[in-house]
Amino acid sequence: MTTWIVGDIHGCAEELSALLERLALREGDSFVSVGDLFHRGPDPAGVVALLRGARARFVLGNHELRVLKRLGLAPASTDPDDRPPRLAAPADLCASDLDGDGREPCDVLPEQRATIVEFLQEHSGFVLRQGRIPGAGTTRDGREWLCVHAGILPGERAEDCPIEVLTSLRRLSGRGHPWWYECYEGPELVFFGHTPSSVPRIQRAHGKLVALGLDTGCVYGGRLTAYSPELDAFESVSATRAYAQR
Repeated sequence: MTTWIVGDIHGCAEELSALLERLALREGDSFVSVGDLFHRGPDPAGVVALLRGARARFVLGNHELRVLKRLGLAPASTDPDDRPPRLAAPADLCASDLDGDGREPCDVLPEQRATIVEFLQEHSGFVLRQGRIPGAGTTRDGREWLCVHAGILPGERAEDCPIEVLTSLRRLSGRGHPWWYECYEGPELVFFGHTPSSVPRIQRAHGKLVALGLDTGCVYGGRLTAYSPELDAFESVSATRAYAQR
């Protein structure tokens, strides 16, 4: 079995389709998203269809969290079993109900709004560990790994970090305001998104990969990137165009 972890999709369904075609997932393979699925890009409904077709798992990003909070459907803790009862989305959803962080719109037709909300309730919480994915393997050097959207506090267990850290962290307080991953030394390998760059953000400690940022700015005209911890391999596709400005 192979697991592929993809960076922030942000509604880029055309690029997601091209990436999935390149990955050619087999029966038993897993596809995981680090969150920020819809906002800013052109085709959120297309992203839902593709992720469902790939039987994807996803952690909640800052944009998904804002939608679920607004609708009273957000988990109150990092416990993966802590979630409000799933509800059918109300038929009278308005466009602003799907706004993400910073009031970023989610551009879908009125009849597609319920589909977005119902899909978001299928999330894997704020922390997705390798052990929660049936059949997922360790890294090539035998270590376990986990996915969050934004980051964790170095020295803290991911599940003990505040939800806002897991969904929104970029830099730490203190001298120099370093990126969180620059101060992280493992031992687990952490996959994250949220902070775009032209290439994956790679952090090594003691000769081992300990953090990998996979948001390579597809929605801004960059690339959509995925990585397999079992294979220690990347796959990516170029954006068709820039759909948003940073």
